[in-house]
Amino acid sequence: MAWAEKVYKVRNGVKTKQFTWRCKYKLPDGREGSESGFPTKALAVAWGEEQERLIREGTWIDPGKRTTTFGEFARTFMKSREKRGRTDGTRWDRLDNHILPRWEGTPLGKITWFDVDTWQQTMPVEDVTRGHCVSLMSTIMTAAVDAEYVKVNPLFGRRRTRATSGDAARPKPPKIQRDGGVRPEDAVLVAERLGPAVGVHVLTTAFGGLRWGEGLGLHRDNSLLLRRQQWGAGEFVCPVLRITEEFAEYQLRDKDGRKLGWQLRLEPTKNDGSTRDVDVPPFLAALLRAHLADWPHERIFATPSGKPWRRGNWSRAFRPACDGRDERPKRQGVAYRAAWEPILPGLDMRALRALHDTLQAEIGVKEPLAFEAAGHRRPGIKRHYQKPTPAMRAERLDGLEEVFWSAMRNVGLRTLWGRVDLRKHGP
Repeated sequence: MAWAEKVYKVRNGVKTKQFTWRCKYKLPDGREGSESGFPTKALAVAWGEEQERLIREGTWIDPGKRTTTFGEFARTFMKSREKRGRTDGTRWDRLDNHILPRWEGTPLGKITWFDVDTWQQTMPVEDVTRGHCVSLMSTIMTAAVDAEYVKVNPLFGRRRTRATSGDAARPKPPKIQRDGGVRPEDAVLVAERLGPAVGVHVLTTAFGGLRWGEGLGLHRDNSLLLRRQQWGAGEFVCPVLRITEEFAEYQLRDKDGRKLGWQLRLEPTKNDGSTRDVDVPPFLAALLRAHLADWPHERIFATPSGKPWRRGNWSRAFRPACDGRDERPKRQGVAYRAAWEPILPGLDMRALRALHDTLQAEIGVKEPLAFEAAGHRRPGIKRHYQKPTPAMRAERLDGLEEVFWSAMRNVGLRTLWGRVDLRKHGP
C-alpha cells in the first residue's frame, strides 16, 4: 500500500517549515520505490497507488527509465547489438547523420508516429534512405519496449507517408542512360580494354554474379574447384568458385560510436545464402586458369601489388574504361595515353552483377539454381523442396557460354588478350 511522507526544504543548511510530499511504494522486486515533489499528500498517495496497480497488471514502467532520451538508449542498443562491420558502420552513419540530430534529446516516451512521419518527409535524402532511417528507429524502439523503457513502439507496423508532389513526382534519371540497361557486349568491351588481370574480374562478375566484396575475397585455393554430381548413368563435373568470405570497407567505430578510421576487412559472407559454389562456364574457366598461372598473389582479384582494391583506386582504373577519356600527349616525364571512346557511361560492378541475374532470366535458368548462383536466399517453402539438379546446372552453363560467344561475335572480337579464340566456337 502506497504512503506519503513530508520532505522539508533546506536553505543555507537549515531546515525550513516549507515542505513537499514524497510518495513511497513497493517495487516489483519487493524493494521500496519513491518519487518526490508532490504538492499534497493526496496526490502523492494517488500516484503511488497507480504505480502499484500497474505493477500488479504487469504494465509498469520504471519512472527512472521514462526520462531516458532516444540518444542515450540508441547508444545502449548499439553496444548490445553488434553486427558485421559493414552493417554496424551503416547503422552508425544513419544515426549520426540523420536520426540523432533530430531525436538525440527526445525522451523515449515522447516519440510519436506523427512526429516521426512528419520528420522523415523533410529529410533531404533519397526515399530509400528515409525508409532505412525509420526502420532503424523502429528497431531501437522495439528494443526499448523489450527493455521496459516504454510500453509500446509507436513506429511498429506503420506505413510512411511518401511525398507525391513537386520534384518527388518526377522519375529519377537512371544511372545508365540506355534502354535495356547493360549488355553482355559492354562487359566484353570493358574487359578487353582493361587487360587480363582486371578484365577477368569484370567478366567473372558479369557471368558469375559475384558481389564486389566477394570478388575481392576470392582466394586461389577456392578457385576452379570441381563439383561432382551423379547425372543419369554418368557424372556431372564442372569447375566452381567457392564463395566463403568477402572484403568490406567501412568506417570503424568503438562501442560508443567514436570514429576510428576507415578499414578494409575480410569477413564471412553476409548470410548462409551467400556462402555457395558458383558454377563457371567453360570460357570463364579458361580465362581464370590463364590468370591463375600468371598471377602471383593469393587473392585472385586484387591490385598489382596483391592488396585488395579500395573503391577509390578501383574507380580510377574502371571509370575511364566505361566513361571514356581524352588523349594525353607525350611530354617530359609523362607517357602518351590514347583516347578512349565511351562504352557505357555509368556502368559499375553492381550493374554487372545485375547483368548476370538478367542473363539467367533470359536463358531460362530455373529458380532453385538462379537464387543459388546469385547468392540469394529463396523465399517460401519451395526453398526446402526444390533443389538444383545437374541438368539445371548444365543448361545454365550452356546458356551463359552461348551468350558470351555471341557477344564476342557482335563486337568483332576473336580473342581476349590472346587467351580465348572465337574460331574454336563456330563462325
